[in-house]
Amino acid sequence: MTKHILMVVTTADKMNEGHETGLWLSEFGEAYVEFDKLGYEITVASPKGGKAPVDDRSLEGGVPQEILDTAKYLENTIKLDQITDASKFDAIFMPGGHGTMFDLPDNTKLHELTRELYEADKVVAAVCHGPAGLVGVTLSNGKPLVEGKTVTAFTDEEERETTLDRFMPFLLETRLRELGANVVVKENWANHVQVDGKLVTGQNPQSTEAVAKEVVNLLSK
Repeated sequence: MTKHILMVVTTADKMNEGHETGLWLSEFGEAYVEFDKLGYEITVASPKGGKAPVDDRSLEGGVPQEILDTAKYLENTIKLDQITDASKFDAIFMPGGHGTMFDLPDNTKLHELTRELYEADKVVAAVCHGPAGLVGVTLSNGKPLVEGKTVTAFTDEEERETTLDRFMPFLLETRLRELGANVVVKENWANHVQVDGKLVTGQNPQSTEAVAKEVVNLLSK
């Protein structure tokens, strides 16, 4: 049986004060390539559906062609509200980009899907700003999904280094701590992944491939 991954990307293209943002392409592309080469079925969904905006800054430098090529899968994403059966998915993966900070924390459909998958012992994974999609998730017992879990995410120090912290609605590391998560961080831009049961989180863009490989590892068991 082939595995089916739900990849949830942002459709927010603006930060506070109108600064342009979106999805960080490598965090989507590196994971997509990893899942695709194993023959996994991949559904790409977003809060609004349609084309997902890519942050131009994620296209700077020497982005490998195979990562650039995955942008075509962002042209016509499924709207999250159209997903009626979470049970067909084996995992949910949330790549980052600053856009996620604006449309994932309050998306109740995403929270419902994530709770349903997590409580069905499916894999829940997020990288960099992707854990913004976890901050609003409460379990059936009313507790935050991240409470008591060991996780990582884009750090407050990394956010300050980008100088974009002043355009954010909140700082992700701080919010996760406020929710009772055990947040473990390493130095800025270090490849760093935390696995707590079926919950997999990565610190930054440099951690994407490692997160994807941990997802594959859990799905292969």
